[in-house]
Amino acid sequence: MRSSQFFISTLKEAPSDAEIVSHKLMLRAGLIKRLAGGIYTWMPVGLRVLRKIENIVRQEMDRAGAIELAMPAVQPAELWQESGRWEKYGPELLRLKDRHQRDFVIGPTHEEVITDVVRKEVKSYRQLPLHFYQVQMKFRDEIRPRFGVMRGREFLMKDGYSFHTSFEDLQREYRNMFETYTRIFNRLGLKFRAVAADTGSIGGTGSHEFHVLADSGEDALAYCPGSDYAANVELAEALAPQTLRGAASTAMNKIATPNLTRCEDVAAFLNIPVTDMVKSIAIVCHRPDADSAQFALILLSGDHDLNEVKTQKIVGEFRFARDDEIVDALGCKPGYIGPVGIQAMPVFTDRSVAAMSNFVCGANEAGFHLTGVNFGRDLPEPVTIADLRNVTRGDPSPDGRGKLELCRGIEVGHIFQLRTKYAEALKCAFLDESGQSRIMEMGCYGIGVSRIVGAAIEQNHDDRGIHFPPAIAPFEVCIIPMGYNKSPAVKAATDALYADLRASAIDVLLDDRNERPGVLFAETELIGIPHRVVVGDRGLADNKLEYKGRTDAEATMVPRTEILAFLKARLCRESL
Repeated sequence: MRSSQFFISTLKEAPSDAEIVSHKLMLRAGLIKRLAGGIYTWMPVGLRVLRKIENIVRQEMDRAGAIELAMPAVQPAELWQESGRWEKYGPELLRLKDRHQRDFVIGPTHEEVITDVVRKEVKSYRQLPLHFYQVQMKFRDEIRPRFGVMRGREFLMKDGYSFHTSFEDLQREYRNMFETYTRIFNRLGLKFRAVAADTGSIGGTGSHEFHVLADSGEDALAYCPGSDYAANVELAEALAPQTLRGAASTAMNKIATPNLTRCEDVAAFLNIPVTDMVKSIAIVCHRPDADSAQFALILLSGDHDLNEVKTQKIVGEFRFARDDEIVDALGCKPGYIGPVGIQAMPVFTDRSVAAMSNFVCGANEAGFHLTGVNFGRDLPEPVTIADLRNVTRGDPSPDGRGKLELCRGIEVGHIFQLRTKYAEALKCAFLDESGQSRIMEMGCYGIGVSRIVGAAIEQNHDDRGIHFPPAIAPFEVCIIPMGYNKSPAVKAATDALYADLRASAIDVLLDDRNERPGVLFAETELIGIPHRVVVGDRGLADNKLEYKGRTDAEATMVPRTEILAFLKARLCRESL
């Protein structure tokens, strides 16, 4: 490709509303142009990156035995009503009516559509298993789209769905997809980690997320350096303390703590570690065994944070109590509430708190806390003890093979064992060997193709711009001639090298624009081309060309006759 026949549109500065590095660099490098909030046009340079990711995904999905199809983006509401997600999905589901006032949605995902296809086409166990996938633009009406393509409303996704006669066969395909995704992200050249994850709104019994590791990642991940254990913090188990609860050794006492509502501030005032504090979190929950919503307390150690995903599994649907609800239930404003003296109210106690003695908590009186509090003496023994907190660095690994570390990641892939959730709702059944009708088992497998572009940039950038992994860079090599339209020697050498690279199936950009060398160098680095060759009269006088890798500190002079072999060797090493 010649620059004079291509379209490159870069910016010296990113727009002021660009928030994170990938958003800024994608706009500056001209990969995307904003059309509306969370909606972007993919420009030629960005589209080349997107297509390269797509191609790798398709190659590995085909290799794994999946079959590609294309499903409609616009879906009838009846399918979503049949599955029960018409109401449950929430405002992210973009709903619309056609001219006949029939309800439709713009698909954020395609479980309903593919299940409808299979229930109409597959009748016998002999037709199973099946695995269909597509690569398609989706739409989710994010309440606050941000971070460019990382949290956009329209995005490109690979979604796949498998159908099976048994859970055992679903597990086989799940393992197949785990291995397939691992190959995909390895080929993309990304540093990633697969972690056990919560199934969320998709449902099912098991799932893994694939995260590109980056400090800017929205997700916190827990992993054990001494083993293969890794999980999203939402799911990572905080083991119960191994030490027994100490004996009550001090009397309970009410201490004035004026204007001190945070555990850290109270601990500093009392000159105690924050680990001796118990914080009480007021919630309103809707328990299946109760007729109406109930006010309840959650007890956590002062140094721990509540894990809402784990908590919901224990208490059911819940929300945090409002200030007025807290005052009505406990007669005290937030910041001073505690579990001593409360009655007829569920209390959910974290494992770590159940092992504490002589702790400090709110006194249910503004400006006061209680010290020397003990279970069994000052308040009843905990009834519901559960893992309700986020793990922290240094916690024991759940697999018993070391201590946990924490890092951040950007979710770019997710695989689920859906089991029969959608198949049962949509009556997707088959006849088994004995002629009996049985509900199919399902798996679901997604990759955020457009999100990978942003994640790759978050992981691979410097102060000069992007340095894409070679497999997904818009071009593998850029040739920059010094005086292409002025020096016949430079033009001849450039054209010859360009022809050789194209003949060798190397994806090359010849920057033949009539621009200053500094501009050409800067744009090549900004858009992330991994290899650069400069052709100039000075080098040609010594029969040499100047080579510089995107992350190299210095350029290297390479004999002109060896440059093709030199580049091939570099590209070959990078593909291994």
